[in-house]
Amino acid sequence: MPYLDRKSLLKQYISEEPKNPFNWYALALELQQNEPEEAKLIFEKLLKEFPDYLPTYYQAAFLFDSLGMLDQAKKTFEEGINLATRQEDQKAIKELKNAYQNFLFENDLDEEI
Repeated sequence: MPYLDRKSLLKQYISEEPKNPFNWYALALELQQNEPEEAKLIFEKLLKEFPDYLPTYYQAAFLFDSLGMLDQAKKTFEEGINLATRQEDQKAIKELKNAYQNFLFENDLDEEI
């Protein structure tokens, strides 16, 4: 399915179920490559309005990093690790901690978990 068709379909899903974080998340993922600034706005909305939706943190942190928003990326990784810990999601904890360590290393930042 072409990009614009997928984007339109996801927006339709959002209009039908605006309280479903997955629809917003799917749209943000779709927009990351071609419209990163728009994806950023959607990730920010997800983090604010659906703070318990764990998948957001990993992808949002990577996007913030790619946009040079290092402080926001760091904060998002840390909040995601804390949420995964509260939710006792061992796989997410491991993935987020690993990604966070790589982020710190690649950006020559000193902090550890």
